[in-house]
Amino acid sequence: MKKFSVFLMLILSLSLSVAAQNGAVKLEGIVVCCEDCWAEKDRTKFQYGNAEDLLAAKSCVEGGDPTLLAVRTGDKFKLYQLAEGKFRLTEKNWLSFVGKKIAVTGIINKKIIKVDALEILAKSLAETESAQVLGRQIELKLKNLVGAEQSLADYKGRIVILNFWATYCVPCRLEMPDLAAIQNEFAAVGVQVIGASTDEAQDRAKIFKFIKDVKINFPVWIGATSADTLRFGVGTALPATVIIDKDGKVFKTISGVVNQKDLRTDIEKLLQDAEKQAKIEIKKQTKISDAEVSSVPS
Repeated sequence: MKKFSVFLMLILSLSLSVAAQNGAVKLEGIVVCCEDCWAEKDRTKFQYGNAEDLLAAKSCVEGGDPTLLAVRTGDKFKLYQLAEGKFRLTEKNWLSFVGKKIAVTGIINKKIIKVDALEILAKSLAETESAQVLGRQIELKLKNLVGAEQSLADYKGRIVILNFWATYCVPCRLEMPDLAAIQNEFAAVGVQVIGASTDEAQDRAKIFKFIKDVKINFPVWIGATSADTLRFGVGTALPATVIIDKDGKVFKTISGVVNQKDLRTDIEKLLQDAEKQAKIEIKKQTKISDAEVSSVPS
């Protein structure tokens, strides 16, 4: 028994020695785009990873800022720069991980961890908030440029591309040609783009100039608020777009500038789904009619 205990202690000592030599550690934390963005708020009170954080992350990460892992210990956080080890990125940077909670295993050299293994533990706050509105009907009532009240519910039966924007928003200006192109391409098959501006009625002159400059060809509503964008799960940063299916339910939310190709793919999928559903309803009605005929006495 004594010999076995000595042998066990020797094995344990050897294992610890190997671990120490390898220097491999396991850390859990939130992926952060940069130290400046992380330091904007007290992260013991405000969770990182909302829609605004992810929008800012795009410019930070693509601008070359090191992507960090914020690891919490008690009421404090320690930041480690993420670097590829045995784990290799499938994209050019860590942007797709920003805001997510992950577990990484790797070797730390100063404040850099070379990642050998990575596991996603939780989605970002923005992804969670967006997922909560998917499949829901959310009403929006605003006024158009002549002061008449408009309701999103009136567009049930059409696919709606609801775009939140403002005249002061530079990225909003950049995406307008793509939204106008979508309106031109799909209007005839029941797709409607609606621009919900956060500008107020007193900004009407600015709005008209914006519409003229970027050649908007779809209805514009005004007076949208941050409360409205939050209800649709896109945070408060602009631009933001919500795709709504023919049943008036949220199909997808997009924070930031839309990608025309991706938007077209989403619309085509919804159109195909609607066509399939229509065929199913026709078959159901046909069966009901046949049953009614067969039940009539001869």
